[in-house]
Amino acid sequence: MTIESLLAFNAILIAALLSPGAAFLISVRMSVSAGRAAGVATGLGLASMAALWTTAALLGLGGLFALFPWAYTALKTGGALYLIWIAVQTWRHARDPLGDVTVPRGRAFLAGFLVNLGNPKSMLFAGAIIVVIFPKGLDAANIALIVANHFVLETLFYTACALLLSSGPARARYLSAKPVLDRIAAMALGGFGLKLLTGK
Repeated sequence: MTIESLLAFNAILIAALLSPGAAFLISVRMSVSAGRAAGVATGLGLASMAALWTTAALLGLGGLFALFPWAYTALKTGGALYLIWIAVQTWRHARDPLGDVTVPRGRAFLAGFLVNLGNPKSMLFAGAIIVVIFPKGLDAANIALIVANHFVLETLFYTACALLLSSGPARARYLSAKPVLDRIAAMALGGFGLKLLTGK
């Protein structure tokens, strides 16, 4: 493995992180609604599962899904239903006053972890990138380096989001438009869930 291949992987990963998706939306919503600590914890959960999917891709779990498509379908269906459940709850409570919402860090971490767990396409995406960028037969040290690199990059990204979006001005803007923003978030999350549920 070369430094150039790792940099190429990082460039593609950053582009993927910047494209709006369920993970990014959960991170944003948790940061503005529940504060910095919850936002950082959610990001850690997202990063942990994303790094585990990269590990799975490096170890060839994509081949296992090809052999046992029902496992992929079950995981994808569970993830889709979880996103739809979050969407329904967000919509139902859109008009509720926010007050001082405290989300325990463990719960916030689990929310992020489950969102990425229910998206095996993350692993398939990582697998496709890995096949193109990295040589076959990577040793344990190189695999560990790629996974650690992925975890650190995602953690830094979501931590930066949490710090930015949990600030006083960002939170005040969210509070002033909470019913509208929550319903937009609910529709987007529900859309991601339905897409995951109906997509191949």
